[in-house]
Amino acid sequence: MAYRICTIMSYQIVAVTVGWHVYELTRNPWMLGLIGLAELIPYFCVAPFAGYLVDHLPRRKLGMVACIGLALTPIALALIASGVLGQVRVGWIYAALVLTGAVRAFLGPVYNALFARVLPRPQFARGASLGSIVFQSAMVLGPAIGGVIVGAAGMWVAYALAAAFALVAAFAIRRLRVTEPAITLQGAPIFSSIAEGARFVFSNQILLGALALDMFAVLFGGAISLAPAFIREILHYGPEGLGILRSAPALGAVAMGVLLARSPPTRHAGRILLAAVVGFGLSIIGFGLSTSFWLSAVFLLLSGMCDGVSVVLRSTILQLSTPDEMRGRVSSINGLFVGSSNELGAFYAGSMARLLGLVPAVVLGGCVTMTVAAVTAWRAPKLRRLDLRELH
Repeated sequence: MAYRICTIMSYQIVAVTVGWHVYELTRNPWMLGLIGLAELIPYFCVAPFAGYLVDHLPRRKLGMVACIGLALTPIALALIASGVLGQVRVGWIYAALVLTGAVRAFLGPVYNALFARVLPRPQFARGASLGSIVFQSAMVLGPAIGGVIVGAAGMWVAYALAAAFALVAAFAIRRLRVTEPAITLQGAPIFSSIAEGARFVFSNQILLGALALDMFAVLFGGAISLAPAFIREILHYGPEGLGILRSAPALGAVAMGVLLARSPPTRHAGRILLAAVVGFGLSIIGFGLSTSFWLSAVFLLLSGMCDGVSVVLRSTILQLSTPDEMRGRVSSINGLFVGSSNELGAFYAGSMARLLGLVPAVVLGGCVTMTVAAVTAWRAPKLRRLDLRELH
């Protein structure tokens, strides 16, 4: 959990700081979307191979290397922001983010694979809820701390703190004491092994439906990536307000995670998941239409509560459905569905904001998210009727 919270803190501090950095330089919401694209392309290229390596190499060592790589991006960005490298060019910022996209492909698979070695199967649902609390707590604290530090001390200080968190995460995973499966480099050829993981996911309607539902919801509901533009153009706040808005969804998810840790949803899990995605879409529409800063924060809080339900249920389905020897590959495919959709959603939101304007782009995204939930309920009846007790 220390590894988990520190990697997310590092990434989120960079996310809020680099969003402010790019918008300060360009004042163009479409350029915010390019932040996501700069991470998405290397993530897509690396993720399938990352899953293979997690299944065939020592997981803790891979996690350490990924954390060190995660620290290099904010170090480079701190040099850019401090003026050490001379006149700032926005292209340098995007170039630094390429490394983050590549190393992030390892962070989730390593965590999910080690998670399954720590807890027995009957504890997976509660463990996923606690993991969600830790994850979302970092999502609250990271942007809030990043926004405050940018406003009070400058961007280079925020970047330096993000690098420190990544190095602490490397130390934490180095200290973890857990058994790992035997190293198997003599297995199937790499592309055959990756294809085996893909076939497993696409042959499981419940797992595939849960991943696709979350992917499209995040893709079309990525309003938070436009928060810097909303702060400047509509809500009229500074970087502290940006930190609050970026923290609000995670705060809602933390509150929901606490509730679900006490009473994990097992009966009617599929219907609850679909209802949560519909609620997420409605919250995004409310955020897009709001002109009040605090009302916007409330809508983002509600979106986080709905997303918290989705995260816990998806994580539980993923853990219960996946054999241990395939956890790295399946987790990487999960990352391609969900992790990459954050960056692709940011690019989509920035592009739609350029074409339609800020408010219409966000409202349209919320409407499409609800449509996705309806189509998934129709096309994946096994997911709609899911009871988690059947997977234990």
